[in-house]
Amino acid sequence: MTDRPIVVAGAGAIGCFVGGMLAASGRRVALLVRPRVKTEIERFGLRLTDFDGSETKLGAGQLALSEDPAIFHSAGIVLVTVKSADTADVADQIAQHAPEDAVIVSLQNGIGNIAVLRDRLGGRHVLAGMVPFNVIAMGEGRFHRSTSGDIHVGEDAGNTAAALSVPGLTVRASGDITGVQWGKLIINLNNALSALSDLPLAAQLANRDWRRLFADQMAEGLAALKAAGIAPVSATPIPMNWTPALLRLPDTIFNAILGRTMKIDPEARSSMWQDLKQGRKTEIDYLQGAVIALAEQNHVEVPLMRRIVALINQAEAAGNGPPRLTPQQIRAVV
Repeated sequence: MTDRPIVVAGAGAIGCFVGGMLAASGRRVALLVRPRVKTEIERFGLRLTDFDGSETKLGAGQLALSEDPAIFHSAGIVLVTVKSADTADVADQIAQHAPEDAVIVSLQNGIGNIAVLRDRLGGRHVLAGMVPFNVIAMGEGRFHRSTSGDIHVGEDAGNTAAALSVPGLTVRASGDITGVQWGKLIINLNNALSALSDLPLAAQLANRDWRRLFADQMAEGLAALKAAGIAPVSATPIPMNWTPALLRLPDTIFNAILGRTMKIDPEARSSMWQDLKQGRKTEIDYLQGAVIALAEQNHVEVPLMRRIVALINQAEAAGNGPPRLTPQQIRAVV
């Protein structure tokens, strides 16, 4: 597969960063993009910056750009990076245009996308993946990785993870990718709090009131997973079940521990914040919504999570961007 193109299906912020890093290491890469992104990269090239200060630049000619899904025609690997609501549509495009032996890898938020891909793609080789870091689209072809972490992909006989791992973009094979995805989803519950606060992630996590709110929401999620018999895998050395207690610690202790386990750019923002800022539909139904569905199946109460979903839905409907709520306002009726 490595002598055939890696095609990124739906190259937004994550897709452009991942595809760009692969292309910078000499891989043949093609991006299926929206017209706006295609025009931007053709004009400015691709500039990839990192929280550690490193920078990678590519000219538009170093990768193929297309709005036409026929670009899948010779793909060896397809990386799916579209929003969850678009998974079914992109799966149909892959089914129509990609070779039968292409490996399909989901690098999306949530845990339901892999089932949609497998259902739409029949017996094709489909792998789940998890991207732990955030990427911000800065404009003029610049995409900035603002938090640390390695990508995880399900183990397979072809060692797809190794084929995708390049300098600056480590991809690891996981024997429990479902647990890894649930672990990421539980951490991603903070995306909504970041969006509601309008604070950078670092500033939000530096505030104990916000961390306590995150901890209480996480505790609801972990209770739902426990009732369903699901064991989430932590992306850090800290066990997932310890994380709510860690979040509730005083600022000095928490900041010391966080600094050893994760790097966060001072201006890092969540993808849900970006969605509200740009007036787009968020993925709240695929994050909190997935946990709420699990809680309902197992008769677990999650009132705080329901409140947060309602507030995100209100912010989407208002169309005024992040509402800048306080932790106290979010807790108001819980």
